[in-house]
Amino acid sequence: MVEMDWPSSLNEYDKLVIRMNTPRVVIDNAVCPTATLVTVDSARRHGILLEAVQVLTDLNLSIKKAYISSDGRWFMDVFHVTDQNGNKLTDESVIRYIEQSMGSIHYGRTNGNNGLTALELTGTDRVGLLSEVFAVLADLQCNVVEAKVWTHNGRIASLIYVKDCDSGCPIEDSQKIDRIEALLRNVLKGDNDIRSAKTSVSMAVTHTERRLHQMMFADRDYEWKPILKCSDDCPIVTVQNWIERGYSVVNVQCKDRSKLLFDIVCTMTDMEYVVFHATINTAGDRAYLEFYIRHTDGTPISSEPERQRVIQCLQASIERRASEGVRLELSAEDRPGLLADVTRTFRENGLNVTRADISTEREMAVNEFYVTDAIGNTADSKLIEAVRQKIGLSNLKVKELPMICHKNVESEEQPVGVGGAVLLSLGSLVRRNLYNLGWIRSYS
Repeated sequence: MVEMDWPSSLNEYDKLVIRMNTPRVVIDNAVCPTATLVTVDSARRHGILLEAVQVLTDLNLSIKKAYISSDGRWFMDVFHVTDQNGNKLTDESVIRYIEQSMGSIHYGRTNGNNGLTALELTGTDRVGLLSEVFAVLADLQCNVVEAKVWTHNGRIASLIYVKDCDSGCPIEDSQKIDRIEALLRNVLKGDNDIRSAKTSVSMAVTHTERRLHQMMFADRDYEWKPILKCSDDCPIVTVQNWIERGYSVVNVQCKDRSKLLFDIVCTMTDMEYVVFHATINTAGDRAYLEFYIRHTDGTPISSEPERQRVIQCLQASIERRASEGVRLELSAEDRPGLLADVTRTFRENGLNVTRADISTEREMAVNEFYVTDAIGNTADSKLIEAVRQKIGLSNLKVKELPMICHKNVESEEQPVGVGGAVLLSLGSLVRRNLYNLGWIRSYS
């Protein structure tokens, strides 16, 4: 057996507990006719739920239902998952990967250096900002290999992975790093963002989307007022205390989408809350999530300001990945300055990038942009076609947004509505699920 590298914070007793309770993973395609069941049974620790969900979302799997429970030092998850096409998991390599990854989540796996330099940027969003950032990087001979950009409530967060254009190696020269940071900070500051614009350079590799949540949370994007808000898709979040059991009960109702559970659990973990029990359900294009949480010190939410902050932060976690605008896909041979040229064309035609996912595959740039007009409205189709003409019709294509629709849902499986639910019925719902699955011996 390969010797594991234990985190220095673990004492010998903790190591023994982990050895005795190595996560047990069972993947079952026979129980449910419409989804694959992934069951994880392990010793409990803070952050383990996030790591389990992250394994599934990194594979772009959809979580249709989930039941989560902790009893003392024990933790169990049951996830109902499908692939992107709504089918059960049949690829043996995917199943093996889930089993191996879930079975090692206790060991605090860390990412090594992937040969790239990571640039972290946060600040005030504005039309054309991304084109200025990529222009600076092109001038400094930085080749953008991967990047993700999120915007929310007028704020922007971006994690950009670069290497030196000439050597193809990470950028390690301290003077060049200082210059990159200074120039990007000036771009982010613009005329009116002197205090909140932040840049940093790192050689470490982190989970990109996990880090973006942390960056926007630290930037307090949830406190900023949105420029435009679509009320139809605004997530509903309620928080109540179940005093008898010492839990805070968080209910979320919103439009279902990919990676929704991951985004919510990321924020709960960053806010130092522990999920003890939860049920997740989807019906049609709606998602219904219920969490029983406490602080890491074992106490529930204790004040009205804290309750309001939890609501704001969870709404922000859902909205950050919202697919606002027309989705454009760029596929072209990679070259120095490609992103600077493409985003400059967007800017010159009044298109604002609300989200971007940039990657390089075998010398090909495969990029995805969500764009709106300058004030956040849907971009005019003629304007989109004009931009496509300039960049290349074969290179830049308009992609339809995926529609999540599950028609064959039995009426008795419809979850309880969040807005009008009373606390007693919420408690009964979770207790019934936990008793049926045999996860807890007693709730009294």
